[in-house]
Amino acid sequence: MDRFVDLTLNGAANGAVYAALALSLVIIYQATRVVNFAQPALALIAVYIAYSVSGLTGRYWLGFAAALLAGLLMGALTERLLIRSVHDRSPLSAVIVTLGLLLVLQGAAGMIWTNEPHSFPYPMDFRGRFSASDAFALVSVGTAAALVFALYRFTPLGLRMRAAAHRPEAARVAGVRVGLMLTTGWALASAIGALAAMLAVPPFVSPNVLDAVFVYGITAAVVGGLDNPFGALAGGVLVGLGLSYVSGYAGPELAPLACLAILVAVLSARPAGLFAAPSARKV
Repeated sequence: MDRFVDLTLNGAANGAVYAALALSLVIIYQATRVVNFAQPALALIAVYIAYSVSGLTGRYWLGFAAALLAGLLMGALTERLLIRSVHDRSPLSAVIVTLGLLLVLQGAAGMIWTNEPHSFPYPMDFRGRFSASDAFALVSVGTAAALVFALYRFTPLGLRMRAAAHRPEAARVAGVRVGLMLTTGWALASAIGALAAMLAVPPFVSPNVLDAVFVYGITAAVVGGLDNPFGALAGGVLVGLGLSYVSGYAGPELAPLACLAILVAVLSARPAGLFAAPSARKV
């Protein structure tokens, strides 16, 4: 029983990280119908900036704030300089751009900071059954999700962002600056991705450290439904728990296979995701 409790707590903490990354993907997909494959690279650069700032100042939390700010700026620049230029072309154009950006940023990280792993600290004490770092992961992701919900639900900015995402032409007629709202959405999503990376990277950072985390994050987004932010959060927790149980009882080497099995099972039963809203179709 103790082992089950330990695996559940560990899975919930890891699931919070996957949920944050899934949420960042869903925010962008809702706005532009683009799966941002560059998200792990944007988050990686944000973590390396945190590593550099923390090393120069000796203050972890200053580096943490720098990572979130860097994620915010990189997301805005990515949408403004790259995605917007191909937005009206083939749907695959934006996907190809994000894949190219992923490779470029990972290569740049290796050239600037080398491909060797660098020690990267936990935000808090990581020892114990349910450590302070685990609690911080759950609280920080929960807080970020609550703030995003409040932004979209209760603020004029959130209303304009939703209008720009779902009814861009009508939003333009109503005076909404759709381009600015899309840029804001990308910036917000990238900042949340940077938060996920700061929680996932310890104890070492290297150019490919987020590859597996991104696979689990996109699985969580698909499981929950790419159109449902709350589904992304639930999907992250479900994936985290499932992988924790598989790793604990069957071995960590089976975690990637378990992730694939979860994805195939969900897509076979609910192609739009477990929490996707039902859609009507004309016949």
